[in-house]
Amino acid sequence: MSVKEMTAKEVAKKVINKDELFILDVRNVSDFNDWKIEGQNIEILNIPYFDLLEGVEEIMDSVPTNKDVLVVCAKEGSSVFVAEMLSEAGLSVSYLKGGMKAWSEYLEPVKIGDLTNGGYIYQFVRLGKGCLSYMIVSNGEAAIVDSTRNPDVYVEFASNIGAKITHVFDTHLHADHISGGRKIAEITNATYWLPPKDAEEVTFEYSSLEGGNVVTIGNTDIDILALYSPGHTIGSTSFVIDEKYLLSGDILFIDSIGRPDLAGLAEDWVGDLRETLYNRYRGLSADLVVLPAHYMIIEEMNDDGSVAKPLGTLLAENHGLNIADEAEFRQMVTGNLPPQPNSYQEIRETNMGKITPDDDKQREMEIGPNRCAVR
Repeated sequence: MSVKEMTAKEVAKKVINKDELFILDVRNVSDFNDWKIEGQNIEILNIPYFDLLEGVEEIMDSVPTNKDVLVVCAKEGSSVFVAEMLSEAGLSVSYLKGGMKAWSEYLEPVKIGDLTNGGYIYQFVRLGKGCLSYMIVSNGEAAIVDSTRNPDVYVEFASNIGAKITHVFDTHLHADHISGGRKIAEITNATYWLPPKDAEEVTFEYSSLEGGNVVTIGNTDIDILALYSPGHTIGSTSFVIDEKYLLSGDILFIDSIGRPDLAGLAEDWVGDLRETLYNRYRGLSADLVVLPAHYMIIEEMNDDGSVAKPLGTLLAENHGLNIADEAEFRQMVTGNLPPQPNSYQEIRETNMGKITPDDDKQREMEIGPNRCAVR
């Protein structure tokens, strides 16, 4: 029986469609426990590669014959070796092309909806890391928000739909992934926007993204309103688009709220976080569809693969928005912080332009789950 390859795109479709998939992950136990492929109908077994060098006989009873079987490793090579052994033993198996490296970087575009005067908004879902970025399109122009490291995906997508990227935004200085914003702006000659309170140490020129800014995309009345919303970082900025969508950055997620400590200032910023969530956001229309910059768990994903919910629903259901006592809120936030993202300080310095790691180093810095939320 032959060994087939399965691409990250094909795995993403299975996750979104809730298809059954059995994964044999042959990475070491610590890497597996830190970060893995997740889905509602995915069954996963971790057996390190080095435990299988002598053969796969001992695990044959654990690998199903009635499901798609995918072997996964870090970069591909070990999974091919194990998949070939399973194939020789009579099973039909695939390996993940490019390994978890490819899974970490893959972006799945999902159309969120149409805009009032023509145009639409797309969400780019990075399933391997929980990052969410956006493209707003109107009358042949496009804006990108919170892009991930690879600019080619956005540039090629815009080209394929006949749009020119004219504006690129980061809602804040990211600490869990490397932004592709500046590179996209350089490639397309677009304007790059960054909140100035997050940009005091950056080494490059940018346009100052502040409360009250209105940026028009195309020739229609699609306005991007910068709403100053400190909390995750001191400059964190939200956008209200077309009076329909609230791009909340890392301030508000579907099932959690943003952590305020990635610059080491949790106690200082937790009050700002509460002010944003409990006053600024509650003054907005409950009908706005919240589009965050990350998601934490696969259950936050809708049936179409999008991650989005009305603000009114989150105000009613998100625990982080329903703690009346301020002292209890402070304790909940500062007492439930997960480990810092991998290489978060190096990632911040890269996004400031202070260091310029090569592609392999950047990929290594980003490997692992996002940890932007309060648990």
